[in-house]
Amino acid sequence: MNARVTRAMILAAGKGERMRPLTDACPKPLLRVKGKALIEHTLAKIKQAGIRDCVINVSYLGRMIEDYLGDGSRYDLNIQYSREDQPLETGGGIARAISLLCANDENPFVLVNSDVWCDFDLSSLTAILKQNHLAHLVLVKNPAHNPKGDFALHGNTVKQMVEGEQSFTYSGIAVIHPQLFKRYQPDKEKFPLRDLLLQAMLQHEVSGEIYPGDWVDVGTPERLQELG
Repeated sequence: MNARVTRAMILAAGKGERMRPLTDACPKPLLRVKGKALIEHTLAKIKQAGIRDCVINVSYLGRMIEDYLGDGSRYDLNIQYSREDQPLETGGGIARAISLLCANDENPFVLVNSDVWCDFDLSSLTAILKQNHLAHLVLVKNPAHNPKGDFALHGNTVKQMVEGEQSFTYSGIAVIHPQLFKRYQPDKEKFPLRDLLLQAMLQHEVSGEIYPGDWVDVGTPERLQELG
């Protein structure tokens, strides 16, 4: 499980309901931030990390994303698309794309939500996954819109929250090993990634770190406007 990361996946299939009316005719990944589509900032970070192969899952207005980004050559990337007739949530979307992401079962990949804005250096993740770990999560301090947080961190091990202990929010950035989906394969096509992570946490198979820098979940028009 110590293979170096050479691929990335961007989750971009959601409908962006909280972004309406901005997303009525434009998929959220193509909304503009500082003169570029939001997803273009993520692609730049993937390239800076030395990763060239990227898979993007698409569903709602997905053809617009494909037409805009193309095959990735103008970003010096190789982009493939995993198409979903209906959004399969985070876990289902990754499961659908596994064959594109992993030539074999020994290659972990970087995972990034398309609506994350931050200055985190993805290159720090390209060799982060330790032996016997199935995932590594980048966590942040709880923002105002998620005050209860998502997970707890004990040393460098991520665990399910317990009432009263300090918690953190999942940033939408991670390294995932494909074995996560084989070891804890769900019995349904549509499911959140969290379901598999919680099972892996019970076996101490999820590591994590806290990122103290700038980070925004661009989930509402107000947060988008604040970025300028």
